[in-house]
Amino acid sequence: MRLSKVIVLAIIFVFVSLPLVTAAEKEELTNEQIYEKRMDLFKKVETVTNVPWHYLAAVDTYERGLRRAIKDRPKEEGFISIYYSEEEWAGKFNPNKQDTHPLSIQMFGGVGLDGDGDGLADRSNDEDVLYTLAHYLEGFGFNEDDLRIGLWEKYKRDQSVRIVHGHAQVYKKFDTLDLDDHAFPMPLNYNYSYKNTWGDRRGWGGRRIHEGTDIFAGYNVPIRATAYGRVEIKGWNKYGGWRIGIRDLDNIYHYYAHLSGFEKGIEENSIVAPGDVIGYCGSSGYGKPGTQGKFPPHLHYGMYRDNGYTEWSFDPYPSLKQWERKAYQDRRKKK
Repeated sequence: MRLSKVIVLAIIFVFVSLPLVTAAEKEELTNEQIYEKRMDLFKKVETVTNVPWHYLAAVDTYERGLRRAIKDRPKEEGFISIYYSEEEWAGKFNPNKQDTHPLSIQMFGGVGLDGDGDGLADRSNDEDVLYTLAHYLEGFGFNEDDLRIGLWEKYKRDQSVRIVHGHAQVYKKFDTLDLDDHAFPMPLNYNYSYKNTWGDRRGWGGRRIHEGTDIFAGYNVPIRATAYGRVEIKGWNKYGGWRIGIRDLDNIYHYYAHLSGFEKGIEENSIVAPGDVIGYCGSSGYGKPGTQGKFPPHLHYGMYRDNGYTEWSFDPYPSLKQWERKAYQDRRKKK
């Protein structure tokens, strides 16, 4: 088994070697070209290790979100965002933290591997980094439970495992990396109004700030998913009433509250696309399950970013305005 893998690996290195791209060259590529380059890498490493491409993409996407959220983590220069520290890559006691020799890295307990067959284990080489991750995961097995165990051993955090697993399910369903579209949460042909209410004081249930934007509309106006993602939670809480939480591919949690009801077929773990109806505008909340009418009907829309350790809310108003403008532009183009 090991010999056959080495033979397959050698054949792939000879015939499918992917050229390195500089940061400047990457800047000149379109999004479609970048997605194509990434998919080539995922498919190549999937062939060598049997780790499904959508799981490799999910980890890469999760870590791309971490790079945006963690201030001391540098922006990726290549196509792959998976991060290894110098010490983790080269080995804790390795005197050469920039070591690229696989044997000495292994001797000092580092994880870095040669993924493209050039004899070096380079922390800045996309293929080396992606192969190192896949080789680690394949050590746990290939079914869903095995991969989740491997992810837990890597991140030591249940929420991180859930987020990566959700990303993998999204990529598996849509079978593409081009999933950056967004939608405004209400159809434009309904009457609605909103302003920036993030950070306003709230009194019910104790003094707290308003962690979202309120979009006022009539009862039962359709509420739509704003991004590709997975439904993490659905049900009641005393503040938000009937609410849904959806995690997108930027690791952002989208919170839709005060609904009058849910769209049929939307359940926890459902995979959604921008514009999919998930529920209906209402005035539920501020009490026990079923409480309605303590305020005018509206959607409370919140956004929360995950950084691998915790989550925090941020102002969704700029995103809502951007998605609304795009929706109007698209509608004008169709006329």
